[in-house]
Order: sequence, then C-alpha cells, then structure tokens
Amino acid sequence: MRRPVVVRLSAVVAAAACVAAAGVALSMPEASAAAAGATGYASQNGGTTGGAGGTTVKATTGTQIHQALCSRASSSTPIIIQVEGTINHGNTTKVSGDSCNTAADRIELKQISNVTLVGVGSGAVFDQLGIHVRESSNIIIQNVTVKNVKKSGSPTSNGGDAIGMEADVRNVWVDHTSLLASGGESAGYDGLFDLKDNTQYVTLSYSTLRNSGRGGLVGSSETELSNSFITYDHNLYENIDSRTPLLRGGTAHIYNNYYVSLNESGINSRAGAHAKVDNNYFKDSKDVLGTFYTDAAGYWQVSGNIFDNVTWSAKSSENNPAGPDPTSNTTVSIPYAYTLDAASCVPDVVSRTAGAGKGLLVSDGKCAAQSPSPTPSTTATATPTPTATATQPTGTNLSLGAGADGSSKADGTSYGNVRDGNLSTYWSPASATGSVSVKWGSATSVARATIRETSGAAGRIGSWRLLNGDTGAVLTTGSGAGVISFPAVSLKKITFEITGSTGTPQVAEFETYAG
Repeated sequence: MRRPVVVRLSAVVAAAACVAAAGVALSMPEASAAAAGATGYASQNGGTTGGAGGTTVKATTGTQIHQALCSRASSSTPIIIQVEGTINHGNTTKVSGDSCNTAADRIELKQISNVTLVGVGSGAVFDQLGIHVRESSNIIIQNVTVKNVKKSGSPTSNGGDAIGMEADVRNVWVDHTSLLASGGESAGYDGLFDLKDNTQYVTLSYSTLRNSGRGGLVGSSETELSNSFITYDHNLYENIDSRTPLLRGGTAHIYNNYYVSLNESGINSRAGAHAKVDNNYFKDSKDVLGTFYTDAAGYWQVSGNIFDNVTWSAKSSENNPAGPDPTSNTTVSIPYAYTLDAASCVPDVVSRTAGAGKGLLVSDGKCAAQSPSPTPSTTATATPTPTATATQPTGTNLSLGAGADGSSKADGTSYGNVRDGNLSTYWSPASATGSVSVKWGSATSVARATIRETSGAAGRIGSWRLLNGDTGAVLTTGSGAGVISFPAVSLKKITFEITGSTGTPQVAEFETYAG
C-alpha cells in the first residue's frame, strides 16, 4: 500500500494563500495578449485561441459563468468570460440552454468550443469546485486558482480533480493557474490535472501544483491510450506524492519545470508513452523519472536536467527508475518552436512567473521574466481587398484538383466545393465559425490565396487565420474575404480558419497560388 501524502502544509499553504489573496488586476489588452499566445502542443492542430474575437462578459459566480455559456447563439460562438471573486458551491447552479450543458457541482465546459475563462480584477478562486472539460475544443483557462476539490467527504466536485478533461477533447491551453490540494486520496482528493479518454493537444504552462497525492495523469488505464500531444512547461510541482505526470501512452514534452519534494515518484512514463524531458530542475525528491508500479514500459529522452538531492530506488519487476544516471532510451520529435531556459535558472524564473496572480509574466528564454506578447505572425500581415475589387493573382490555381477537408460542414455543403472552380457551389461550417483546408500529396510552394464568398453571402466572413496545416503555425491573420499575401511557404496542407462572422459563411472558392 502506498503511504499517505506527506503533509508539509504550514509554510506552503500560507504562501499559496498569500498569492491567491494578492491577486492581480488585468486589463483586457493584457488578457487578450496572453490569450493569443498558446504555446506547446496547444499551438498545433490548428492552434488554440479560445474566445478571441468574441463577446467579453464578466462573472462573479459560477451560475453567471454557466449563464454566459448558455446565452451564446451557438455552442461554438466565441466568448471571453472574465471571472472575479470566489466561485463555490453556494453560487454555482445548473443553467440550461441550447448552447451549453452545465451542472451544479462543477464548472462544466461540455460540448462547447471557442471559450476563454480568465481571472481578472482581484483574481478568481474556485473553492472546492473543479473545472471539467468534456467533448470540447479550443478552450483557454488562465489566471485562476482551483483549490481543495474533493471526490469524497463534503462537498464533492469533478471526481476530485482540480481540472479534468475527458472524452474527445482537443486544443486546451491552461496557463498561469494555481492548482492546490491539502492532502492525498485518503483525505478525499484525486488529481490536480487529469486528462483521459481521447484528450489531445493540451498545454499546461506557468502553473503551480501543490500539496497533493497526485499531480495528474494522461490516460485512465494501461489500455486507455488515446491521449497524446501534451506540453508541460515552466510549472512548479511542490509536495506531490506522484504523477508529475503519469503518462499512459502518447507523447509529452516536459521542459523547464521546477520539481520540489516529490515524495514517491515523479514523471511516470508507462504503457509505451514517449516523454521528452528537457532542462528541468528536480530538488529534494525521489524517483523523479522512470516507469513505476507496472511492468508496461514507457520511454524518455532526457537532456539538460539538474538532479539536486534526488534519491533513486533499486530496479524491480514493476519499477524501472531512470536514475541515478538518467539516459535516453528513445527519441521524440517536437513539431513546434520553443526556447529552453538553462536548468540552473529554472527555480528562479519559475518562482517568479508560475501561478495565478503573477501578472501573466513569462520567461524571455534567457532566465528573465517579462510581460507576455501576442503570438507573432508573419512579417507581412494580410489586408484582403473585398472580392469584387481584388486583383487576382497570376498563374495556376493550385487548389484545382487538390484534396480538401475541414473542421465541420453544414448540411448540403462540401469541403470539395472550395476547389472545384465553381462559384455557385460552396462550403459552410456547421456554425458561425470553422475551418476548411486544401491539401496536396506532396509539398507545394504557396505564397498567395484568394477567398471567394458566394454572391448571396458577401461580407459575412469576419476575422480569420491562415494556418500551415502541416505544423499548425499561423501564416497570417486578417478579416474579410479577398486576396491574401504572405511569405512563400512549402507545405502539404493550408487551412483557412474563420474565427468570427456576421452570419453563416459561404466560401465558394479557396484558391491558392505560388506567387
């Protein structure tokens, strides 16, 4: 039997309480800038923008959060919910509506998309009330504290998870949060950050996870291996028994985290999981990396880590610690750009930036803290001219004869209609926003695109992003239909993502050109 969590709470909880009480006032420009900058795997698969471009509302109760979700025109209408104060069972009720599916005992982000939940003003604290993401996509959770969520005792919420995701979840960025417990499973708590049942493209960044038996898992069993592409960077794990994280299958990138007092085990790579573990700092801990409590092996690629007063167990049939001299047993390819802080400065830079109430400060990649900046776009920003007056690019329309796919399609429309050369056929998303892609069997050089609306839907397209469909990188952004120019790029897939509209868009043609 695993021993109970080591409760070294007095100083740690006091420090956490000071952070939560202090809060930080965020102007909307600050919140918007941060919300535009999803990093890691959350920046892939089309990216994570949350409610960018949507209506901004304020909420001081859980009921108001649910009301904001339920008041949208559809479950995918973008919205930014600014949360302030303490959210708890006493002020959270179920709200019903066509654009939501809520519950009374948790903050329910279920069967929805395009939502930002951000703590502002004096900060937001979810007290004994967990945040649950289910069958949802494009979600940002930022600058909030979630504490003392229990699965047993009273009150209970979210299966005991501070933040939990399950069932076909895609593209979630959790950033600058403080996830806190006050003991282990015997005290009624479960995981601080759990992902399961086909959850992919998630980033946990600049967050603190403290005083729990379980930091978090990816996959609920050795056979539940549908979860993958998770990034953990610049987080503080302190006084945690195990699962920092527990990985069952899939790929994870774990870099520039600060681990202090991991009491039983740390990064537990199991059941074929592949973890890239770069420039982390492990201190006063035990068995910080390996495969533990199973004979189902996992794998790791290590570089640049510091092990400060770390002890290692002997190997056995169900324990394979990576130390005392960790070496790589696999290689992991990372598809996005990132900058590593030196491991030696990780304790300092993480202590200054991680958690709610830190002003959304981030590392500059050189061991110093700085204010966040929006996601960089290409050097040339597209300013489309309305289709009726656009100067058409010369050369061959590369979309003709290419393939096509997308995020959703309305009844009676087709992805293929955007590359058939016929202005009377079109693609529409299933709601007011969505994406359509043109793709080729081999890498193709593209430098210009033309988006043509049908004559009956001219002017409906609002804000949009043009993405490299191979990597998820943003090529450029803008608004309205017309000609889009950007630096030439070689790719197999290019995606036009509509993030705002004044009605259901109708894209007749998505033309692409080499110049």
